[in-house]
Amino acid sequence: MFNIERWQEIFDTINKNKLRTFLTSLSVASGILILVILLGFSSGIENGVRTQFEQDATNRISVSTRVTTKGYKGLNPGRRLQMTNKDYENLNEKYKEQIEYKTSLYRSWGGQVNYKEKQGSYRIEGVFADQQWIENATLSQGRYISQSDIEESRKVGVIGYQMKEDLFPNTNPIGKTILLNNNINFIVVGVYTDPGGSREESRLFIPITTAQKVFNAGENIDRIAYTVKMSDNFDEAVALSAAMSESIDQDLRTKFSVAPDDRVAIRVDDTLEEAQKIYGLIDTIRAVFWFIGIGTIIAGVVGVGNIMLIVVKERTKEIGIRKALGALPSEIIWMVLQESIFITAIAGFVGLFIGVGILELVGPSIEMDFIKNPTVDFTTSITTVIILVVSGALAGFIPARRAANIKPIEALRDE
Repeated sequence: MFNIERWQEIFDTINKNKLRTFLTSLSVASGILILVILLGFSSGIENGVRTQFEQDATNRISVSTRVTTKGYKGLNPGRRLQMTNKDYENLNEKYKEQIEYKTSLYRSWGGQVNYKEKQGSYRIEGVFADQQWIENATLSQGRYISQSDIEESRKVGVIGYQMKEDLFPNTNPIGKTILLNNNINFIVVGVYTDPGGSREESRLFIPITTAQKVFNAGENIDRIAYTVKMSDNFDEAVALSAAMSESIDQDLRTKFSVAPDDRVAIRVDDTLEEAQKIYGLIDTIRAVFWFIGIGTIIAGVVGVGNIMLIVVKERTKEIGIRKALGALPSEIIWMVLQESIFITAIAGFVGLFIGVGILELVGPSIEMDFIKNPTVDFTTSITTVIILVVSGALAGFIPARRAANIKPIEALRDE
């Protein structure tokens, strides 16, 4: 490795064949560059998907009912299924051992909200206190809905940050009175932020008991949301969540007499199971990107191998003289491998640095729904370096073996 004469020989060989070496090195560098870019974007896809899931808790089960689309047990299609407080209480009792956080919800999609001369149309949702954790909401001011608010049906509300910017741009909203639908006064008790951004922050949360009275809903609810208790084993947690989702689905189908294959009338969405599917898909995408990238590298490595075969052919007489003077086969092998690894490593590092540089330059500006800040981490970079060294060794192995098997007498006869 530290033989100066050997390094001089390597540089002399490269210098004599500049164009050939450059073109072969370019193919190796391109392969590493493509691999780094692909892996960066697979990381960006993972970041984007994780951001989407962070908008709500990933271990969430959401339950809703709609209109039946199929007849069942003598009942006609087109029935509107309506859940009530009793359904919520029954499910809470049955699954209390599996439930972490829980809430039922009642919505008004287009509620008019006024503060003095400012006004806007916002989604108004009646909720329980646990909604804060189910939605991954963070309080920036004040407090969230409390159990006392619910028990006493208080006219209080927690507004999203976007609402605060719209209605209270230069004012502290805590304690201020807002007007709902031009006739009902509510006091703002908190402001929240949400990972989902401005759309999720354009909502007003009020106690569900208040919402049912204000919107004349009686005991009706629109939706139920749970988070399930997590296990240290992700696959086990997914299985438990899926089992609970399936059981809730069957409970409601039995209660409302809904056909087993009517997938519209009752919806039980399990984000944990969906997360597992999507993360599995991300792993598949990453594996495909590795396959494509390594395939491109192999093409470059084959080129390096061809160069080394030519080098060995050109230096046949020199190798014969070395062996005649007592050079061991292992020394001949290492001489060829060292040149092969050097060419591959230098070309690969150039591709690696260019790829990382491109990602560092443009990655932070990429903000799509499912691609966010594509980067290559340290582990991936180290893995790429190892691939470079191994590729260089593989590229030079066959030429090195051929060089080691050269017989001095035959080599000296070579023209």
